[in-house]
Amino acid sequence: MTDPISDMLTRLRNASLALVPEVEVPHSRMKESIANILKNEGYIAGSSVEGKTPRKLKLKLKYQGRKGVIIGLKRVSKPGLRRYVRATEIPRVLGGMGTAIVSTPRGVMTGAEARKQDLGGELICYIW
Repeated sequence: MTDPISDMLTRLRNASLALVPEVEVPHSRMKESIANILKNEGYIAGSSVEGKTPRKLKLKLKYQGRKGVIIGLKRVSKPGLRRYVRATEIPRVLGGMGTAIVSTPRGVMTGAEARKQDLGGELICYIW
């Protein structure tokens, strides 16, 4: 697999459309940070790390009736073309209704937090 973060986002998108209650993805610290942001922003119900050697990250999805809370996901910075932005260049997703996730020198955070702390970094993805 060349892009594990994209794989995680694709699994989330597919599970949300299929109304699956939870998704398992291979664990990494970056994916765990992204999952914590999604949980804090209200896109997923919870996340937990399970297993010993091949650790798994279990994500519990949220739904509003028969529709998923996650409407769309877009991977921005890819392994073939990385995208770095300054704090002033971090976009507002859907005019502030969505969330941009940025990897900064102080860790992975939302675009709004990075703007507040005046930090730029790698623009990982958009979620709305």
